[in-house]
Amino acid sequence: MHVVLIVEDDPGIQEVLRLFAEASDMRAVVAGTGEAAIREAAAIRPDLAIIDLGLPDRDGIDVILSIRSWSRLPIIVLSARTLDSHKRAALQAGADDYVTKPFSVPELLARMRALLQRGSDAPAADR
Repeated sequence: MHVVLIVEDDPGIQEVLRLFAEASDMRAVVAGTGEAAIREAAAIRPDLAIIDLGLPDRDGIDVILSIRSWSRLPIIVLSARTLDSHKRAALQAGADDYVTKPFSVPELLARMRALLQRGSDAPAADR
């Protein structure tokens, strides 16, 4: 069973993502702040992270950079920020994909599955 870290401060979106991940046979761990996200990522070593850029305590880009300093886990940014400069910054920081809000849950799940499949093809030492 894949473990997905959901980094989102909006309780409604947290719940939707958690329910759909679990309905897709994934275990969801939710973090509402950047600090909690970094702590959870280090503790549970998730197979994939979904990270919002607008977190209450630090920018999601900082969270991505922090995780990237020690992990290559797949990261999908889920953000209301739609400017190309935001997307480029997230991808340059190490995100693997970028989805804007409002979003399609089936599309997000397809993107998650694609990244998880690619990740499961990699040698364990690379993850």
